[in-house]
Amino acid sequence: MRIAVVHGFGAPGGEDEAVLDQVAALTRAGHEVRLVAANGRGRDPLATLRAFGPDVVHVHNLYPAFGRAWITEWTGPVVATLRHGPHRGSRFAALTFPWAARGGLRQDPLLRRADRLVVLSEASRDACARAGLPRERLDVVPDFVPTVAEPEVGAGGVDGGGGAGGAGDAWVCVGPLAPGRGVLELLRRWPAGERLDVVGAGPLEGRCRAAAPASVRMCGAVGRGELRRALPGYRGIVLPGRARGAVPLVYAEALAAGLPVLAFEGAGASAVPRAVRSEGTGTVTTPDAHLPGALDVAAKIFPTLREHCRAVYAKRYGEGAWTERTECLYASLVA
Repeated sequence: MRIAVVHGFGAPGGEDEAVLDQVAALTRAGHEVRLVAANGRGRDPLATLRAFGPDVVHVHNLYPAFGRAWITEWTGPVVATLRHGPHRGSRFAALTFPWAARGGLRQDPLLRRADRLVVLSEASRDACARAGLPRERLDVVPDFVPTVAEPEVGAGGVDGGGGAGGAGDAWVCVGPLAPGRGVLELLRRWPAGERLDVVGAGPLEGRCRAAAPASVRMCGAVGRGELRRALPGYRGIVLPGRARGAVPLVYAEALAAGLPVLAFEGAGASAVPRAVRSEGTGTVTTPDAHLPGALDVAAKIFPTLREHCRAVYAKRYGEGAWTERTECLYASLVA
């Protein structure tokens, strides 16, 4: 199958990496794939698409690299992935999906034209359906992450400049140190006797360092490869953020490493606690719960969940599962 992937680089989160992973996976599966990409503002992709002649066009991020007017001139099957759907408080969502901010599906040529719309979670499908997108055009296909190699015997955590040592008795928290991510609030409540590595950077880094007890190691930003190699050596991953759309890629990275998840549930619906509960990949607590008690419960349960987490990864977030779902979706349109 000939597949054109349209994407503007510079998207938030791990979207750029996810798109590159997917292009590589489709190529490994034997398809002829053309990545039509731009950094910053690009050109109308129609000429490139017409020269390539794909069976299907898969659109990811268009803002700000590509406009939307060209999509009405393309006559072949179109799939669009919605990673930043109509969730309240998302500035990028308003920029990417004007219909979310301006009051109607008719405002967005891509959403009106696409034959199928890919969302990354059931929570995202529910939100998009409430916003007016036809549920029958919404397909849940979570992003995949590559397989994580088993760590070497005695391997420690990530190198955050805090010294060497095994990470088997330490927890890890991965995410931007930014408002709304929950890391600062977590550090203010973190028990002094529990080791924690915090991986990430952001505008709240100074306040996070000031709030962290001595048992917390601030590792800063870490490369994806180094993080993936280190994750299997931890006790568990703590995800304090309350994302309302898709689960973050680090959730799938953790499962690939056999690392169970401690998630936090707040006032509104959150994708991570919903996934942890439905997939049985860890435990869920609340921001006002007794954190030492929640960690004690997790420490007892998590060693029994490692193989299950790897199984959930293979079934739902592995490359093979993603490729099979995507090929079925494409084939239904081409047929």
